[in-house]
Amino acid sequence: MPLALLALAIGAFGIGTTEFVIMGVLPEVAGDFGVSIPTAGWLVSGYALGVVFGAPLLTVLGTKVSRKKMLMFLMGLFVLGNTLSALAPTFGLMLAGRIVASLAHGAFFGIGSVVAANLVAPEKKASAISLMFTGLTVANIVGVPLGTYIGQAAGWRVTFAGVASLGIVGLLGVAKLVPEMGRPESADIRVEFAAFRNVQVWLAMAMTVLGYGGVFAAITYITPMMTDIAGYSSGAVTWLLVLFGAGMFLGNLVGGRFADRALMPMLFTALGALSLALLLFTATAHDKVLAAITLTLIGALGFATVPPLQKWVLDQASAAPTLASAANIGAFNLGNALAAWLGGVVIAAGLGYTSPNWVGALLSGTALLLSFLAAALDRRTRPTGRVVAQAAPAEQVPATACH
Repeated sequence: MPLALLALAIGAFGIGTTEFVIMGVLPEVAGDFGVSIPTAGWLVSGYALGVVFGAPLLTVLGTKVSRKKMLMFLMGLFVLGNTLSALAPTFGLMLAGRIVASLAHGAFFGIGSVVAANLVAPEKKASAISLMFTGLTVANIVGVPLGTYIGQAAGWRVTFAGVASLGIVGLLGVAKLVPEMGRPESADIRVEFAAFRNVQVWLAMAMTVLGYGGVFAAITYITPMMTDIAGYSSGAVTWLLVLFGAGMFLGNLVGGRFADRALMPMLFTALGALSLALLLFTATAHDKVLAAITLTLIGALGFATVPPLQKWVLDQASAAPTLASAANIGAFNLGNALAAWLGGVVIAAGLGYTSPNWVGALLSGTALLLSFLAAALDRRTRPTGRVVAQAAPAEQVPATACH
């Protein structure tokens, strides 16, 4: 695989770390600024909303410059946001720093997916995408636990300064390793928006919202579930999240490999197994060993859906994939926000800390039904040539260009 994928993975590692590490140092941040934990929670939700809105906005703006230059700009924005967070004298400026950093998130993964896929042969596109997302999954194994430890031992400001340093490394890597490929072919933004006339693009984003949202319904409330139900100590939750991250890492690689061979069967399998695992989690959460195993499986199955879903969007929006790809990244975060809210609703209703697992299973099961619908529509329209699906590469660009 090209070394340029390493630069993209480093950027993804930094983004994944800053997205999730805040959950590990939230009490310290709240204490320093003298705000409540729920108020400090805006640092999480504000980031997610920034991703949702920033992904399409910055991707649209990025159609006027080369993808390499846009990736460099996004990493610069990421560095600026995390530096502001590290130095913020007030909670409001800390929140502003989080939002600035989040604006780079969706566009980086959206444009990076297009770059990664075009770096390799058509039959290896999903694998290339999964290698870029490996940085995000490794962040949950290494970056988030390490950042949490540093934040608790040396202060949360040191953590965010370290994340900003990762962004600088990613920026230099993109500048050095990613080839220059010129502006996107569909520089006319009307062409990019035309991709959304395809119902398959909307189906893919709906599958993303519901499928990965099912994972976040459970993981958002994993601490009270593991401490109050499974009987773990609060300190052990960090290592349980390492297991979850390890599952994400393996699932992402497997999902990318098999999506290149049989995209929709891989998606059917991952979503069906994820729904079942979330259902089982309501029972296995009462046992320490079974809870740890199930949590790892949920991470693996949840992220096994990422490469096939992202590639499906690229295939369906092959004439103008950049905006659709970035919008799908925003859909992941929309799913996170939706699932976290629904999980809180059922807990507040008195159904217990395992009830979000039922919500997650319902969301993922609905995504599975949508995947059946998408496959049926694809089979029906493919002979007429109205849907390009997997018959064409994600974008017609020179062989030296990136996904």
